[in-house]
Amino acid sequence: MRLQVHDFSGHPFQAELSRELAARGHSVDHVYSAQYSSGKGVLERTDSDPALLSFSPLDSGTPFQKYSALGRLKFEQAYARTWLEHNRRSAPECIVACNVPLFALDQFRRAAVRSRQPWLLWHQDLFSNAISEELARRLPAPAAGSGSALVRRIEAGIVRSASQVVAIGEEFRLAYRRWGLDTGHVSVIPNWAPLEEIVPRPRSNAWAAANLPAEPELRLLYAGTLGRKHNPLLLSDLLRSALAAGLPARLIVASEGEGIEMLRADLLKDPDLPVTLLPFQPAADLPDMLGSADVLVTILEPEASRFSIPSKVLSSLAAGRPLLGLMPEDNPAAADILAAEGYVGPPTEFGVAGAVVWLRSLNQDPAAAERLGAKGRELAESRFGIVPIADRFEAVLRRALPGAEPAPDDTRPRPAHAGPSRFRRKQQNAAA
Repeated sequence: MRLQVHDFSGHPFQAELSRELAARGHSVDHVYSAQYSSGKGVLERTDSDPALLSFSPLDSGTPFQKYSALGRLKFEQAYARTWLEHNRRSAPECIVACNVPLFALDQFRRAAVRSRQPWLLWHQDLFSNAISEELARRLPAPAAGSGSALVRRIEAGIVRSASQVVAIGEEFRLAYRRWGLDTGHVSVIPNWAPLEEIVPRPRSNAWAAANLPAEPELRLLYAGTLGRKHNPLLLSDLLRSALAAGLPARLIVASEGEGIEMLRADLLKDPDLPVTLLPFQPAADLPDMLGSADVLVTILEPEASRFSIPSKVLSSLAAGRPLLGLMPEDNPAAADILAAEGYVGPPTEFGVAGAVVWLRSLNQDPAAAERLGAKGRELAESRFGIVPIADRFEAVLRRALPGAEPAPDDTRPRPAHAGPSRFRRKQQNAAA
């Protein structure tokens, strides 16, 4: 099967899926936006990659203006044109669309109808909910209501039009039904993290030596996007509260854009605070960066919980470090944190106070912190095996493209994670 896996954001686990599908004999063109800044995966060929895998960064030539409504619309129109031209040149049999912005995705959807292009929507966020929240902030109620109805019709049309839909949680299927859609073409496959790329690393490592002080500190790390669905000031509140409680805390943030600039401005009020602010780090440094932390932090605003399940929690599980979430308890990511015996509290002053109590107990018991990290990694290994995940995607792709010839048997050895990983084997050998 000639596939295009188009992940606009360029995140790690989507690239892992492309590698696995190519290893199974599919020709895979992994497409992503060269203009979007985020934590990226390995988006170029390596020596071990299958010959059938290629990577295609797209640049629309129009600036990406994330927080300008008109600028964002112009970008999406230009990006859609660039994408459609790439599709005409590459002629994939089936296209997987993931994280593509709503209006660009709608232009693609219309073109796919005209050309009868089979495609799969890999639905990561309910865009219309997020856009509706933004409209409510910016516009009078009548205009915001009309705009919300319009974007919901667009997103519902995209879901209806896709040959198949992979949603990342049951909440999406419930939303589709509220929109009056049939869900017979919808499958739920939760997100994951690439276990062979994000592995537990020693706290003292090359990345830590290059970027952090050597003093004994309680390192609180936030790595990832800080957008409108996050309140960056929760991070500075967490740091100040931890320090006030006598904890030797340091806040480390790796991000870019409006959110980190808001955080930077707040932290300048206290120039002596122990803080390290960094841009997004290269994919190769991600395991060491996560491993350098004592606690990995996730934040999410209550209204954002209606349309977003933060996948950064999954990378945190894979990294084998304790997890702290300031987010609504009904978000599926909160359930993952609690399953790893981490802390979840509301994104409020009350939640921060509870987090500090939890941090104090963790700081006093290093063995407990190590146990929590191992628990998270164990959960990741039980759920994130790429072989069974790719099996499910292959089944959906064959429903999207009936009559496609099966890929030839692939004899290249790949980790199925049916048994313990190198990390777990090392632990088991040490225990023996």
